[in-house]
Amino acid sequence: MKLYLLTLITSFWLCVAFAQVSRHTVESLSWISGSWEMNIRGRVVTEHWMKPSGEMMMGTSHSVNDGKTHEYEFIRIVKNDAGTIEYIARPSGQEGASFSLIELDERKAVFENLQHNCPQRIIYRRISSDSLIARIEGVRDGKLRGIDFPYRKIPCD
Repeated sequence: MKLYLLTLITSFWLCVAFAQVSRHTVESLSWISGSWEMNIRGRVVTEHWMKPSGEMMMGTSHSVNDGKTHEYEFIRIVKNDAGTIEYIARPSGQEGASFSLIELDERKAVFENLQHNCPQRIIYRRISSDSLIARIEGVRDGKLRGIDFPYRKIPCD
């Protein structure tokens, strides 16, 4: 009887946890849409995000230093068949990777893939209507490391 009760309670909490994550829509991430730029010591990184449409957001990232492209990335945020929201990144010269949404509110979105080498977590945090911080982080050599990308909103050209 105790095992049955424990299984029932565990199943209930798993359902509640799943419902909390799956209740989100891609439209809940619309605050990321727009054009964003970081310019630090001559390194310019831009991200462009389309508004949500058809349960998907599409984006690009472009890094330029000394007038030359150093990196680029094609990005999608989609709701998969299981109802989970995924951040799918396809960086230049690398295999694509998918990160599941694990936390979302009106100011913060956290995507995670602990099996990925690095990054393992991608975080977007809205500071104001015209600034946000994107952060990538992961464990390397036993230490949590991260890089912040402080973006400001720019006109879409």
